[in-house]
Amino acid sequence: MEKSEKLQELITSEQKIKEEKNLSYDCDVCKKVFSLKCNLISHKCIHAGEKPYHCDVCGKSFSQKSALAQHKRIHTGVKPYRCDICGKSFFDNSNLTAHKRIHTGEKPYRCDICGKSFSQNSSVTLHKRIHTGEKPYRCDICGKSFSYNNTLTIHKRIHTGVKPYRCDICGNSFSDNSALTAHKHIHTGEKPYRCDVCGKSFTKNSHLTIHKRIHTGEKPYHCDICGNTFSVSSSLTQHKRIHTGEKPYRCDICGKSFSDKSALTTHKHIHTGEKPYCCDICGKSFTQNIHLTTHKRIHTAKKPYHCDISGNIFLDGSSITQHKRFHTSEKPYRCDICGKSFSDKSNFTRHKRIHTGEKTYRCHICGKLFSQNSSLTAHKRIHTGEKPYRCDICGNTFSVSSSLTQHKRFHHTGERPYHCDTCGKSFSQNSTLAQHKRIHSGVKSYHCDICGKSFLNGSSLTQHKHIHTGEKPYRCDICGKSYSHSSHLARHKHTHTGVKGKG
Repeated sequence: MEKSEKLQELITSEQKIKEEKNLSYDCDVCKKVFSLKCNLISHKCIHAGEKPYHCDVCGKSFSQKSALAQHKRIHTGVKPYRCDICGKSFFDNSNLTAHKRIHTGEKPYRCDICGKSFSQNSSVTLHKRIHTGEKPYRCDICGKSFSYNNTLTIHKRIHTGVKPYRCDICGNSFSDNSALTAHKHIHTGEKPYRCDVCGKSFTKNSHLTIHKRIHTGEKPYHCDICGNTFSVSSSLTQHKRIHTGEKPYRCDICGKSFSDKSALTTHKHIHTGEKPYCCDICGKSFTQNIHLTTHKRIHTAKKPYHCDISGNIFLDGSSITQHKRFHTSEKPYRCDICGKSFSDKSNFTRHKRIHTGEKTYRCHICGKLFSQNSSLTAHKRIHTGEKPYRCDICGNTFSVSSSLTQHKRFHHTGERPYHCDTCGKSFSQNSTLAQHKRIHSGVKSYHCDICGKSFLNGSSLTQHKHIHTGEKPYRCDICGKSYSHSSHLARHKHTHTGVKGKG
C-alpha cells in the first residue's frame, strides 16, 4: 500500500472514531479547535516554531505540509487555480478567491474604525495599523520600525546595498520589484492607474491612492501633538519635525540642515548650479519639477486656479493662496526679530536674511554673494550684458523686469499706484512707499553695528558706514575725486558743468 493511501486510511479511521465519540481537539496555546488530531499536531508547529517540512530545491522550511506544497509551485511554475473570467492563474486557491473579488467588486472585510472595506482579511489587518500606529517589524541594524514585513525587507537593503531588481532597458537597479515596475513606465510611458473621478493617470497605484484623497478629503494620518491631519504619512512625519525641531538632512557642502530630504536635494542645486527639469517647448531649466509644471502653463495658457472673490485666475495653487490674502489682509508669517509680518513665506524667508546677513547665492564669475537667487540672476547680467526686458514705447532695454516697470511709470505713463494712507502721497514703487511710511511711523529698522545709529532704509545705512570705513566708492569721471555719498558726487559734478543743483 502506498504511503499516501495509508495516511488517507488513518484520517478516515480517525474521522469515524471522532464521529462515534463526538471528539474535538483543542490547542492549549491559542484555544483553536480542530476536528482531526493530525491537524492539531500540524497547527502546534506554528507555536513551537518548528518547521519540519523542507523544500528539496532551495532548502526553505515550513511548519505545514500544505505550505510546502504551495511553495514548490514557485519552482515548478505550476498554477493550478485559474480564473474563469479573465483566465489568470494562481499558485493557491485563496489567491484565486481574493482575485475574483476584483471582478465582482466584493469587499467583505470592513474596518470597524473608519468603515473602509477590503477584499481580503489580511488587507484590513494591515490597514488598521494606520489607526493604531502599530509597527511590529523592527530593523535589527538601525532600530527603525515598520507596519509591514515587506517594508522592513525592502528597508534592510539600504544597509546591505542589495538591489536585486534590474531594468533590462537602461540597466538601473532597484531594491524592490514595485520600484522597478514603476520605473519601467518611464520607458513605456504607461500610466495604468486611472482616477475614476477626474481621469488623471498614474504610474503607481500608491500615487493613485494618495491622489484620490484630494477628492474624498480623507486625511487618515493624525498628529498626536497638535491634532493636524494629513493625507500621506510622509507629510505627517515631516510635520512632526516642526514640533521636535529635528532637521536630519544636512548639506555636506555648507552644513545647512533640512527637515525633509527633497528640500536638501533642491538646496544642493544652489551649489552645483544643476537644473535637471527642462521645458521641452522653450528649453528653460528648473531646479524643481513643480516649478517646471507651473512654467509649462505659460505655454498652454492654462490657469486652473480661480479666485471666487475677484475672479482672477492663477497658474498654481500657491499663487491663489497668496492672492487671497490681499482680500483677507492675512499675514501669517511674522519675523520674531523685528515683528514685521508677511503674506507669503518666500518674502518672509528673504526678509530674515536682512537680520542674519545670510547670503547663500554666489556668482561663479566674480564671487559676489547674494541673499536671493533672483538677485544673483539679475547680477549675472552685468557680466553677460544681457537686457531681456524691452520697453515697447521707446525701445529701452533693462536687465530686470522691475526696472522696466519703474521706467514706464516714470517716463511714459506717470502712474503712481502706491498710496500712503496717512498723507495721501503716491509713489511709483511699493518699496518707495514702504520707505516713506517710516517717516510717519518713525521706525528706523536699519542699525549701524559700529556706532548704533539707526536709519529709515538700507541705502542710508550703507552710505553711513562709509564714514567708519573711509570708503569712497563714488568717483568723478572728470577729475577723479571720490566721495562717500552719491549725492555729494552729484553736487560736485555741478562745479564742472556750471549747473547749480537744488538747495
